[in-house]
Amino acid sequence: MPFFPASPRRLPLILLAAAALLAPAAQAARPKALVYCADASPEGFDPGMWDSASTNTVSHQMFQGLLDFRRGTTELVPKLASSWTVSPDAKTITFTLRRGVKFHTTPWFTPTREFNADDVIFTFERFIDPNTAFNKAFPATFVFPQNIGLSKLLAGIDKVDDYTVRFRLKAPNVPFVANFAMAWTGIQSAEYAAQLLRESKASEINNKPVGTGPFRFKSYAKDDVIRMQANPDYWGEPQRTQNLIFSISREPNVRVQKLMAGECHVASALRDVDVASLDGRRDITIAKIQALNISYLSFNMKKAPTDKRDVRVALDIAIDRGAIFKALFPRGDAMQAVSAFPPAIPGYDRALKNEYDPARAKQLLAQAGYPDGLEIDLWALPVARPTNPNGQLMAQLIQQDWARIGVKANIKTYEWGEYLKRANRGEHNVYMSGWSGETGDADEFLTPNLSCAANTSGVKFCNKDFEALIDEARATTDTTRRLQLYVQAQELFKRERPWITMAHSTVYIPLRSDVRGFVMAPNGSVDFENVYRE
Repeated sequence: MPFFPASPRRLPLILLAAAALLAPAAQAARPKALVYCADASPEGFDPGMWDSASTNTVSHQMFQGLLDFRRGTTELVPKLASSWTVSPDAKTITFTLRRGVKFHTTPWFTPTREFNADDVIFTFERFIDPNTAFNKAFPATFVFPQNIGLSKLLAGIDKVDDYTVRFRLKAPNVPFVANFAMAWTGIQSAEYAAQLLRESKASEINNKPVGTGPFRFKSYAKDDVIRMQANPDYWGEPQRTQNLIFSISREPNVRVQKLMAGECHVASALRDVDVASLDGRRDITIAKIQALNISYLSFNMKKAPTDKRDVRVALDIAIDRGAIFKALFPRGDAMQAVSAFPPAIPGYDRALKNEYDPARAKQLLAQAGYPDGLEIDLWALPVARPTNPNGQLMAQLIQQDWARIGVKANIKTYEWGEYLKRANRGEHNVYMSGWSGETGDADEFLTPNLSCAANTSGVKFCNKDFEALIDEARATTDTTRRLQLYVQAQELFKRERPWITMAHSTVYIPLRSDVRGFVMAPNGSVDFENVYRE
């Protein structure tokens, strides 16, 4: 066939046709938004102020610590520090900081310098010194630093030079270095804080976050949606996901329906009952891990009648865990919690057992001064968690068990943020809670939850003998001795019964089949760095 060159009049038509052919390819190459169906709203965006999974999941996308955990493991790796050393006596940790790291540029802040030691010093001084200028302008409670007694652990923080920081501890502390990989140690910008002080807007550090992470904050509609964008100045690998969206849906079945409809591409952990509905679907895969977690019921140790040990033991041994597990964990992947941390963690005391004995429970109540029973409040968890997928159902089953020994339980619940605030104030008799670990060390479960430092209100557990055991364990470099101390601590924990231990669970995270790069953490948390849709 002869070839005739296009005339000027026909050329625009040819170009239009070519553009039409290229358009689908260009559209396919355009980065796709990644939508995560979250189960609860964050309490705020300052990682140091809050200590809940809903907050940590959000802040972890925007903030980074000096260290991190290697994906899918408990192994420590550098993050904002390029390297670190721990002294032989476990009392000094020295960090060499990464160069070339920039804080987020946002409509409310433009950094003029790179990340350096001043930002590390500012971040940690907020946790330990209420008299800093910023803390005076915006007084805040830093939950996790307070619970581990950070101000009492640290002897000082030294700026050796712009890219070297040294932390000095008052006593040896073997597991302490792992804190620098946890969400609460996300580094804040000292320059941004200074700007907020000048503008008399210090509280905005919790509402308009500025970090160094792969995603930067764009907007938040409470209880609805959080929008983040890829950080164009990120020091790490450029993100293929340009728009990261957290769609907040409290109801588990709503999240599942959105996932099946393609309205979200990753969802928060599934309940056992939802896994079956997604099994066999070719458009959805389910990531699974036996997580380092626990659910429990925490007693008010200050308020009658749960201030009495016999009452606490009675309420514990009156619960038929077997029946509860059949109702809440039909797949059989969860295990009964006996101690304060899971069996996979070194130092677990396998000699401990749970007990179900309603007759002895009645005897203990009579012995405690309640022969005719008693009445208490039982708070039901208002959000679904892998270790407690249905707080209301668990509460109802426990209510029935307690009724058999003459205990009338009034079930109460509140919106998640309100629930946490009221529990911290000690308004409860018994409330449902839980914990997930990241380090694989027993201290991460014991110190933040059961030490006296975590008991500023007096409603939680504080026992001088238990405290002495975990203090000695933290300071002991001899591994065998450390594990022996943890066994003794667990025996004391089980005798005093500050918790009713419930479950360690498998965590299931569902993904659309086009999601790439996702790796579950040992605690079941989500990290969207280098995660994208194909």
